[in-house]
Amino acid sequence: MHPVVSTVLQRLGLGAITLFFVSLIIFASISMLPGDFTQAVLGQAATEETVAAFRKELGLDLPAWQRYFDWIGAIATGDLGTSFSGRSASGVDRSRPVADLVAPRLWNTLFLASMTALIAVPLALFLGITTALKRNSVYDRLANATTLTTISFPEFFVAYILIVVLASIFPVFPSLANVTADMPLGERLYKTALPALTLTLVIVAHMMRMTRAAIINLLASPYIEMARLKGVSPTNVILKHALPNAWAPIATVIAFNLAYLVVGVVVVEVVFVYPGIGQLMVDAVTSRDIPVVQACALIFAATYILLNLLADVIGIVTNPRLLHPR
Repeated sequence: MHPVVSTVLQRLGLGAITLFFVSLIIFASISMLPGDFTQAVLGQAATEETVAAFRKELGLDLPAWQRYFDWIGAIATGDLGTSFSGRSASGVDRSRPVADLVAPRLWNTLFLASMTALIAVPLALFLGITTALKRNSVYDRLANATTLTTISFPEFFVAYILIVVLASIFPVFPSLANVTADMPLGERLYKTALPALTLTLVIVAHMMRMTRAAIINLLASPYIEMARLKGVSPTNVILKHALPNAWAPIATVIAFNLAYLVVGVVVVEVVFVYPGIGQLMVDAVTSRDIPVVQACALIFAATYILLNLLADVIGIVTNPRLLHPR
């Protein structure tokens, strides 16, 4: 079997095992959340008999291990369960499948993440390569100071600064990213400009500094010195000699940051009231909608694992020593 194929299969197996243990952690953590959905719906004045009957209707009276295996078994068949929202003690059931709630929100999050990635990844690579070429120059020091400053600020602080500057003092963009499914593409891009800019400022700093470090490390290699002695231009040294060997660490950083774009957008979505999966998860935690919280958390975990697998595959493909083991 080809080494790339065998390694990918090993990573897939490890990813499946990791996802299984993560599902255990998700289920246990959500089970330990304070509060109860039945109490929230029925109120403090409800009798114990009424609460017990409602819990039995929702399946919350079953042992934890049985609820976990019922949930993971349904997930294996593609069933994310049914949301608790819409249920009432009077027997009226207006609940919706979790998949129907998650699908449009996940699309919104992926749209925001894609929009950010299309801006951030080329910008980070450009800044990383150019600062490596102009190491210790004024441009390099300014870029490093700016990225260090950006990294030191939490996402919500950057978001509020952008709201104050670009939505209040200079009203260029709206402060709320309330997009809808039937909104035209141009209007959607305009509404999501501030959330995308916030995420761009956060992840560009990480990717740019890692790209710069990888390039500078390779520039000290003997084959780079030989290329310079042959009279190869600095640009060709970077693009044809250093950059191909730097793809593995750069791809890993890009994959981590792309995972963050999907997994770590919760704070940004809440600040801008963006209807993504992060906002849905926060609302579900508030209302104790357990199936929705579990589904969102599992989607986040699966996304992170898959993107890390992608980074491993890119690292293997771009490293000839792993393609041809001894």
